[in-house]
Parts: sequence; structure tokens; C-alpha cells
Amino acid sequence: MRSGEVTMRQRGFGYLLVLFMVAALGLMLAGAGQVWHTTAQREREAELLFIGDQFRRAITSYVESSPAAARQYPARLEDLLDDRRSGAPRRHLRRIYADPMTGTPQWGLVQVGGRISGVHSLAQGQPLKTSFGERDAAFSEATRYDQWVFSLDPTGTTPP
Repeated sequence: MRSGEVTMRQRGFGYLLVLFMVAALGLMLAGAGQVWHTTAQREREAELLFIGDQFRRAITSYVESSPAAARQYPARLEDLLDDRRSGAPRRHLRRIYADPMTGTPQWGLVQVGGRISGVHSLAQGQPLKTSFGERDAAFSEATRYDQWVFSLDPTGTTPP
């Protein structure tokens, strides 16, 4: 055998080894991308639960701060930011949060008599989370994020 033939064979095996390494690296990166996507979705779900609860608490605070004879829901989300029904302005919510699932400040509104009793995401995606505490137990049956309704009454049928 000549030395040139041995070198060509070695180069061929080296090339195959590099191809297998690139393929293996691609598979590992694809797996890492899937894990990252799932982790990011779980974080957005947790943020949606937090923000939805903030809206629920703000609506509760708004209703409870109404005069007892005229309890009512807010007419607009902005009413939760600057409630001037009494002498001093009151803030029930710090700001109108963006929906973490859509990235926009647009929310689906649950209305009773033209007033807002709750909010929900406008996202159509399928949730990963299926186990919830007592307050959000109805979310266990939800198949989309827009079914996670954050209100005093999840059906939006009973005014306070």
C-alpha cells in the first residue's frame, strides 16, 4: 500500500465521524429546544395565573369599596387603576398587565350587565398545567387558555 491510499481512507473515516457528530449535536440541540419551549410555556402559565389573580383581587376590592346599597363591577379596566367614586382616588390595580400568553394588553372580558366581572386570556393554546388549587379548580377542565376565567364568579352570571 502506498502512503497516499492510507491517508485517503483515514480522511473518509474522519469525514464520516464528523457527520455523525454533527447529527448527534443536532439531535441534542433539538431536545434542548423542546425543553426550553416547555419551560418557557410553564413560566408564562405561572405568570398568567398571577396576573389573573391580581385582576380578580382588584375587581373584588372595587366591588367591596362600593357603597353597600350600590355594589357594582367596574365599567372599564381603567376604573381599577383610578377609582374616583369616593372623595380620594383609590388604586385597586397597579397597571393593566399584558397577557403573558399573547404579549398584548388586550384581555377577554367577562361582563355582567355591561360591567366587568372578570378577565380571561385571548390565547387559544393548550395548557400544560392541569392541577390547580381550590380557587382555580375549574381550570382543571379547561382545554385552552381562554377558558381560564379570573372573576368573582367564574361563569360571570351572579353579580355581587
